[in-house]
Amino acid sequence: MKSHLETITNHQGMGFHITDTTCYLTADLFYLEVVLLPSGEVEDVKVASHGRSPVRSETLLQMLRSHQFTEFSMKLAGLYAHYDIPGENEIKLKLFVSLQCLGGDLQKISNLPPVKKDRELSQVDIFNNSRIGRLIAENEDSPLTLQFYVSPADEMNASNSRKQMLIRPWESMNMADPTIQTARVTLATSDVNHCLQMASLLPRPPQLDPQGHPVFLLPSESLCETLPACFLLKLQPAIPMMKSSVEKLVQITDVTIPDADLQWAPFPKLLMTSLQSVSIQEGMTDEQDAVFQVSLPGGVVHSCVLPGSAWKLPSQRGVAVDGVPFTHPAHVQALVELLRRQCVVNVLLGSCLTSRPDGAGSAVSDLHYEVLPESDSSFSVTFRRPDADSLAVLLVNVSDSHQISCTLFGAGLRDPSVDEYLSTVMMRCMSVPGTMMALNDKLDPIPASPHQEANAESEREP
Repeated sequence: MKSHLETITNHQGMGFHITDTTCYLTADLFYLEVVLLPSGEVEDVKVASHGRSPVRSETLLQMLRSHQFTEFSMKLAGLYAHYDIPGENEIKLKLFVSLQCLGGDLQKISNLPPVKKDRELSQVDIFNNSRIGRLIAENEDSPLTLQFYVSPADEMNASNSRKQMLIRPWESMNMADPTIQTARVTLATSDVNHCLQMASLLPRPPQLDPQGHPVFLLPSESLCETLPACFLLKLQPAIPMMKSSVEKLVQITDVTIPDADLQWAPFPKLLMTSLQSVSIQEGMTDEQDAVFQVSLPGGVVHSCVLPGSAWKLPSQRGVAVDGVPFTHPAHVQALVELLRRQCVVNVLLGSCLTSRPDGAGSAVSDLHYEVLPESDSSFSVTFRRPDADSLAVLLVNVSDSHQISCTLFGAGLRDPSVDEYLSTVMMRCMSVPGTMMALNDKLDPIPASPHQEANAESEREP
């Protein structure tokens, strides 16, 4: 056991010290105590950050007792990365204190009364509707983490599947296990100095303004220090975002995201890269249309086209954002809301992308449509009406993560309830093909049964 620990520690670049019964794995701002029995087996594992007493880590203990050295090494690497604050020792300690103060304020914000007080928050509500998501407080072996989005359709359908409930065909879209969008709260170096907190920025007790937002202390009332770093929301997984959305992140924080860290590409290609179930067609150029066949319940097949000529424009290019720098806890709620909205847009557009590209040997499509960008939070779906030889357009707008509005043009329907119905369907199934299936059913004339035809014929007879 000692030799394994020493090898892992040396590989990580940490210090290794040993006494008769205890191995110490040390870094500048934290260390591990591994207490061994005379037989060489592990009796206990404790983790201590700077200025704090050692705390037992059940996770690390079980890894070592089970001889899961690879997993232990990965966990140790994560801890080392979290505490690997750059700079001289004095700067490191100040940044460490600042990060602890930020964590304390975020914990207080997450404990504030919910914005929506009319009902108790469900698990999905905590992710999607609470101020900053579900906060997992920093503990002895894990950094501070925010879980701030999960597709409501993913969670609903997973729950329905577990309960074996009967659902409508369009509700059975996106049946995969839900992916929870998370952000690890950490620090990043900066070429520009930033004023970072060295104490809590919330009054005691915390207060809310008339709009229900947390009240923060004025700069003259708070203890801050100028340091060569900033806070960072480390996104897991990275979130594809259009250029205009990235600019909105910067407007919130006033902290520039370095261009050197950004790899721009047409937005559909970014989505295809982010979806593990979708592979980019070999040799596909930016000008080439992305064409997919989507299988729906009941054997229905839709053909979905994302025209390369529309999505290759500079305004429609995007980047996979894996980190968002900021300097103040007040930024977090606004950042989370913007990231949530982007997640909704990505889920909707991603529903058009499947592992089966359209091509030779593909099934005949029941409905063919094009998906075109309108803005960073809206897109249109152009399709041929099943009841007439003309085109219609469904405009989809994501005003925020809680509201999706659908507006139908050119379908010959003047019933505003249709738009409301489609918006409800889109919000429930979080799927463009699922919504188009429901719309097609609504527009497609219902064929008369033989019995109805016979009755009609008898009525026409003199």
